[in-house]
Amino acid sequence: MNHAESSPSASHMWFAMEFSERLARLRKERGLTQKALAEASGVHATQIQRYESGAFEPTLDALRRLARALAVSADSLVFDIDERAPGDDLKIVFEAVSRFDPADKALVKKMQHQARQIAEAS
Repeated sequence: MNHAESSPSASHMWFAMEFSERLARLRKERGLTQKALAEASGVHATQIQRYESGAFEPTLDALRRLARALAVSADSLVFDIDERAPGDDLKIVFEAVSRFDPADKALVKKMQHQARQIAEAS
């Protein structure tokens, strides 16, 4: 399978370095060699070596394949642990809302959408 990859630009170098470190760490935590990850993901071992060295960034398809093979979300390959997570104050609110019945969850979503519209109009 052909996976067109791109060399990281200067503006995206931070992504390549962080991604490369995360990919290597997750692979090693699972006791996989680059070859084993390649076989499990369908991404060529040479590409995995390039990703881990930071020389190339994966395509979306390659990222999805790697995440599946490593049994992680694509977010965990791309973002720091708290980079996309809400603050502690909102985590408590989200946890409470997650226990609501479907009708109440829909109401909360509607209220959040309306609040966003009001904030954008200001």
